Amino acid sequence: MDRDGTAVRVDYSRVFTQAIDRLHAEGRYRVFIDILRNKGAFPNARCFAGHNGPKPITVWCSNDYLAMGQHPKVIAAMEEALHDVGAGSGGTRNIGGNTHYHVDLEHELADLHGKEGALLFTSGYVSNEATLSTLAKILPGCVIFSDELNHASMIAGIRNAGCEKRIFRHNDLAHLEELLAAEDPSVPKLIAFESVYSMEADVAPIAAICDLADKYNALTYLDEVHAVGMYGARGGGISEQEGVADRLTIIEGTLGKAFGVMGGYIAADQTIIDVIRSYAPGFIFTTSLSPVLVAGVLASVRHLKQSSAEREGQQVAATLLKTMFDEAGLPVMLGSTHIVPVLVGDPVKAKRISDILLAEYGVYVQPINYPTVPRGTERLRFTPGPSHTPAMMRELTDALIEIWGRLELRKAA
Repeated sequence: MDRDGTAVRVDYSRVFTQAIDRLHAEGRYRVFIDILRNKGAFPNARCFAGHNGPKPITVWCSNDYLAMGQHPKVIAAMEEALHDVGAGSGGTRNIGGNTHYHVDLEHELADLHGKEGALLFTSGYVSNEATLSTLAKILPGCVIFSDELNHASMIAGIRNAGCEKRIFRHNDLAHLEELLAAEDPSVPKLIAFESVYSMEADVAPIAAICDLADKYNALTYLDEVHAVGMYGARGGGISEQEGVADRLTIIEGTLGKAFGVMGGYIAADQTIIDVIRSYAPGFIFTTSLSPVLVAGVLASVRHLKQSSAEREGQQVAATLLKTMFDEAGLPVMLGSTHIVPVLVGDPVKAKRISDILLAEYGVYVQPINYPTVPRGTERLRFTPGPSHTPAMMRELTDALIEIWGRLELRKAA
């Protein structure tokens, strides 16, 4: 009530408008460009940015790392499934949404990681959130030890678990052990971390973390979303490449990045799979993936188990682009992975660079700002793939050199 007794009305529109205005003021307002990829010709696409019809562009920020979303086997499998069983799944897995496609894909994913079973989710975000929150509720008194740079989906799962958590400094084994040693030995423990950190372009010391898990009787949860399909002889990720998959309790992955379609999953022993299947609301109460999507993923996983050409081509492309950026004096964040971040350090400038690249050079790359990365570490994140040619890379490098000079940005030290 105000002073004259009149009820004060909330101006909802003003509150929402102010929230958006804050993002604009901080340079963090996100703009989604309107594009269509050209089937079979990735990274070429069309951008609908004006009134003169579509403009040709080159995509440099797709997580379809190996262009499997364009692969003839994947497209053919999806078309066949569409004409065989129709578009949708028909409901949740518990009611009407379980198909033989889902069963086959789970068998393939379990085999990929050398585990007894696997479980499909509608996205990698959902698989992390649902699994982590459910695990901690099943384990009484569980404490989760989480790398400080873990993905938002892992953070959400840990938060929703309502359990105790300990945050260890990124890839800092000494700090992790300090936290583990300080905990009651009788308390259930789970260490949650990623293999490839997509914004830092670095890799976790998986074997050493497994050693600590063994020493302190902890379970391990590895997010391999930026590594499955990309590393290992069959695309099983960094854990396969380093021969440590059998030491991990749960491996989580996505079907929307290197595999090129959509979805997420976990792989683990059959009992854990059954627990998540039976208790996780994020699995139980959501419509299952369309069999059309699952058929496409199934073709992609089977192909990448047999073919390393895509992985090898991608690694060659990433190495070449890093070299070009480095030699040009651009502030590239050099790492051992397929991701090529270029540090800008300012959200407004990162957005400005992105806008110039698109408008003047036909290059599409999104700025990465807070909260995806810490303030002051804003960057452009390039994901060169096997279809990006050296000529495309040279044109991109020359464009960035020109823009860096135009905006008087600081080059690499």
